[in-house]
Amino acid sequence: MADQTLPPIPAPSGILEAALYAADLDAAERFYGDVLGLERIVRVANRHVFYRVGAGVLLIFNPMETCKPPGNPDLPVPPHGALGPGHFCFAVDGAELDAWRARLVAAGVEIEADFHWPSGARSLYFRDPAKNSIEMAEPQLWAK
Repeated sequence: MADQTLPPIPAPSGILEAALYAADLDAAERFYGDVLGLERIVRVANRHVFYRVGAGVLLIFNPMETCKPPGNPDLPVPPHGALGPGHFCFAVDGAELDAWRARLVAAGVEIEADFHWPSGARSLYFRDPAKNSIEMAEPQLWAK
């Protein structure tokens, strides 16, 4: 970026969507829909499946498809993708974390970590079928 003074502007108000990548969308759909119980918004063939998460959206893309140039001139989304595991964290009320842990274990999901941060917030870490690191944490983890 050029060395210049930029005019002030308000910071973005939130995260509207976040993306993870998974080559096996059927496995991702079973995990996020059936195990985590997220509301599916849309699935487009072997390209992507999107889920509602509170006011935001979790996008699960097949990186082998999203690296291709856009085929629809009305939706000129640039090619993108990532290889290797990513990370996503869900905000979960602390009183619900034990129930989530039990549900995940019952579904055969290995809990990689379950601990309290110095802030006192608790986090659970586990993997989705694409080996993305998924976290469920109490929102006070990032409280000011």
